Amino acid sequence: MATRTIEKSAWEAYLNRVSKELGACLAEVEVAGLDIGDQIEAEWITLTGVSYDPKDDVVAVDLLSRDDKNVEHLVNRPVELVADETVEGLVSLVVADADGQRTILRLKKPLALPPA
Repeated sequence: MATRTIEKSAWEAYLNRVSKELGACLAEVEVAGLDIGDQIEAEWITLTGVSYDPKDDVVAVDLLSRDDKNVEHLVNRPVELVADETVEGLVSLVVADADGQRTILRLKKPLALPPA
């Protein structure tokens, strides 16, 4: 595994590329901070996109719940973006915000079964 910090000037392009290449992908979103502990915000639901808006200075994680409702997790005032990549692709993203909280986005591909 290779963990690398993405420069803030490249966040928008990097996350747009991630969203474009997602395919069918499940995600877990965990938020961790000294003031809140560790909390699971979303547990292995469909990730539809992740983006950075430099104008509003926000990272948006877009998901689709099991009952087909759009779920959006926002990270305001992000200060760091760390990607964990393997030969198979992106495994996780960690976004740290200005308040010291970290949003951990873990990814996995759904199990592909052969046709019945």
